[in-house]
Amino acid sequence: MARRADEHLVAARVKLPRRTAVRPLRQVSRRLLMALFVLALTVFLVYIDREGYHDNADESVDFLDSVYYATVTLSTTGYGDIVPYSDSARLVNILLVTPLRVCFLIILVGTTLEVLTERTREEWRLNRWRSNLRDHTVIVGYGTKGRSAIQTLRATGLKKEQIVIVDPSNKVIEAANAEGFVGVVGDATRSDVLLRAELQRARQIVIATQRDDTAVLVALTARQLNRGAKIVAAVREEENAPLLRQSGADAVITSASAAGRLLGLSVLSPSAGTVMEDLIQQGSGLDLIERPVIKAEVGRSVRETDDLVVSVLRGHRLLGYDDPAASPLQLTDRLITIVRATSPAESDLAN
Repeated sequence: MARRADEHLVAARVKLPRRTAVRPLRQVSRRLLMALFVLALTVFLVYIDREGYHDNADESVDFLDSVYYATVTLSTTGYGDIVPYSDSARLVNILLVTPLRVCFLIILVGTTLEVLTERTREEWRLNRWRSNLRDHTVIVGYGTKGRSAIQTLRATGLKKEQIVIVDPSNKVIEAANAEGFVGVVGDATRSDVLLRAELQRARQIVIATQRDDTAVLVALTARQLNRGAKIVAAVREEENAPLLRQSGADAVITSASAAGRLLGLSVLSPSAGTVMEDLIQQGSGLDLIERPVIKAEVGRSVRETDDLVVSVLRGHRLLGYDDPAASPLQLTDRLITIVRATSPAESDLAN
């Protein structure tokens, strides 16, 4: 409960994936060491030639006076109480101290400019990302279920740029950024968080939260913001599936029941369990896909197609392969088929 309370306190924000790993503390530390080195070098140059400097207070320059002179000189303050009067001291100021002063200012000003430039660049990237984002997929929850859903979507050709991940954990979003995904830190039950993910312009939403009550609230909020998007959600308990459908989800997957049925099937028939697991794993062995009917298949029976057809989607009706109404096939139908998975290498050779 305390962890969830802390997560609610985190301000919702969009985090774009970085092209290179940036560690601000290391950068600032390195610049600070460079500035201290320049200061120490200037103190050394002044101290070894202290006889060529004049102090208006006591006419002698010691180590403390050297540090004082180096500090006010590099910071361009220049009070004028300690001045070089010998030719060697003035020559050292011209050839060494002045370049060190310029270098010192570049280090200090450069750090400020870099911070401002980084902020401007990040704001520009964020605005560009928002303006170009259309018909994308929002993944709520980047746990085991969310990662598996993304892996399946990516195997079908969905680009990383078309995926936005929403999760309350900052560490989880940082992990998603490291993998090249855009992330939004925040509670997905809040409309302002989902709006940061541009959910109102999304094509599909995958809800893969850890709690069923959270999934219901996310579905309600998402449906309110986007009436036309396809919402697919996962719940742990089967009794919560009807509630989630009433909340606006188009499809509900009961993870606990699905895993239990797969376990029972594997006990009764290990080979059948292996086939089912093969179908679930995208990109290996057998794949279950949805495709449109091609012109050559129009008017044919389901059994006359080249692929193994499981179901026919006609409008909003899902017809089984053995349903008499499924044949003949129509041009507007979509087929749920089982095909042999093609490896990336084989796809490249085919192209």
